[in-house]
Amino acid sequence: MEFARRVSARFETKRLPEDVDDGLETLEEYKQRWRSVRIIYFTMFLMALGFSIILTGIWPYLNKLDPDAGKEFMGLIVAANPLGQMIFSPIFGWWGNKLGKIRLPLLLSLSLFTLASGIYSSLELRPDNVKYWMLSSRFLIGVSSANIALCRSYLSAATRISERTHAVAMVSLAQVLGFIIGPTLQAAVTPLGDQGHVWLWGKMHFNMYTASGWINVLMSIGNFMMFLPGVFEEHKIAAREVMVMQGGTSEKETWKGIKPRYLSAWTLIVAFFVLVFNFVLLETLGTSLTMDMFAWSNDEALWYMGIMMTIAAIVSLVTFVLIEPMCKIIAERYVLIWGGFSLMFLGRVLFVPWGPDPPKLAQPFNASWNLSESDPIFLGCPTTQKWCGELPALTLTQFIIGFAFTSIGYPIGVTLIQTIFSKVLGPRPQGVWMGWMTGSGCLSRVLGPVFVGSIYTRLGTFWTFGVTSAMMLVSMFWLQCSNRLLIPPTFEKATPVELQELNKHNGSKLLDDHSPDKHNGTPPEDLSPDQPILGKHGSQHSISHA
Repeated sequence: MEFARRVSARFETKRLPEDVDDGLETLEEYKQRWRSVRIIYFTMFLMALGFSIILTGIWPYLNKLDPDAGKEFMGLIVAANPLGQMIFSPIFGWWGNKLGKIRLPLLLSLSLFTLASGIYSSLELRPDNVKYWMLSSRFLIGVSSANIALCRSYLSAATRISERTHAVAMVSLAQVLGFIIGPTLQAAVTPLGDQGHVWLWGKMHFNMYTASGWINVLMSIGNFMMFLPGVFEEHKIAAREVMVMQGGTSEKETWKGIKPRYLSAWTLIVAFFVLVFNFVLLETLGTSLTMDMFAWSNDEALWYMGIMMTIAAIVSLVTFVLIEPMCKIIAERYVLIWGGFSLMFLGRVLFVPWGPDPPKLAQPFNASWNLSESDPIFLGCPTTQKWCGELPALTLTQFIIGFAFTSIGYPIGVTLIQTIFSKVLGPRPQGVWMGWMTGSGCLSRVLGPVFVGSIYTRLGTFWTFGVTSAMMLVSMFWLQCSNRLLIPPTFEKATPVELQELNKHNGSKLLDDHSPDKHNGTPPEDLSPDQPILGKHGSQHSISHA
């Protein structure tokens, strides 16, 4: 315990950093604000993990529970999560704006996330219509994940303009790591096998498929506790910062006077849709693609994809660290276009197969042959996909290089789209707008699995990666042609002398002339109850009638 206290004390913030020591907040408020931001990081990580942790295992799990379900129904199950998130993201965003607080919506959404994850891990009990129970559980997890709109909105409100790129980079890192680490955790529990352990008199099954749901349950309980009073305290500073920059007297009037740039916002929303669609397509298709192209078994696909996802997580981590320094040298919009979208485009082009021969064909499984499903004769591209015998195979080299480009391009793109988006909107409450941004990403995650079930299964790799390559190219061209739309508005910042005069005249004068002692314990009538007063440190206070 003593060692832990010493380590904590060593990393504790002792004073405000010089670039934010401008009187807008006290040291204690600064520390509470950043603690709340870090809790948002973890929440974003968990919501992404809740989606991705089942992706590599969902097909063999569904096939075990209901062998007649098929890949197209698997696509619907994967799409159910983002569908729920897409429908409820604007609703959660509106709810957060209406309340002015995010604690209650987040606590309720995390409770639903826990319940739905428990249902997913209880499907081994084989209820009637088990595939529909799986579909329902994934939809409910998507509904709970709509709290991402609230998280992004709060992040924009709780960070200064100078902090925004770093904060969005970190929250994007948390989200991307959630998408990547999910399959890694699935690979880590693979040794449990499909039988695993049975506890609680046969009521609880813990195997390589259900373990992912139980991991979500434990982590969501921990996340729920983080949002309890005394741990999570909301501190919003963005509107206050712009108010002081413009010399205003009211945060609400300040952001109301700044008109959103609608064309810029919708351009970024569409770009976000295209970017996430391409990433989710690869993540959803990854396991079945490798099994088709390289004749890997279920266990091999889970294991190798887990290793690749782990390496991708490390590459993404390095990329996120480099984003902020890059943006100090090159404008954010150019890093987005030529660092994010161009690499994603190259990653998709590299997935267009150039192998010399078609992939190995898999014979339909026949139980009467007394062979296991992992026997080499049953591995490869299924004959039910007619293109398997006609199109060339994707090579392993192609797959690795294309995956590497994606691991670099996606973090850059998703971070800078959200950063520029929050700056373009300004200091206004962004709950509904972030709901639309989240909804566009969810729509791409709905269509991605459906795309797999229709285009890939029926038409093959040429059509799949040809269409996605064209999407990335058109988006990149549009962003380049309209790059001036991506320049955030600027606000004139008052000089230190002006701030000192503001503190001197508005702070001391108001406090002296309108103090309760001077006016028999009540403020004067010409000072409205909500009029902000700049106190000793320049922070705002409001006088309210008793």
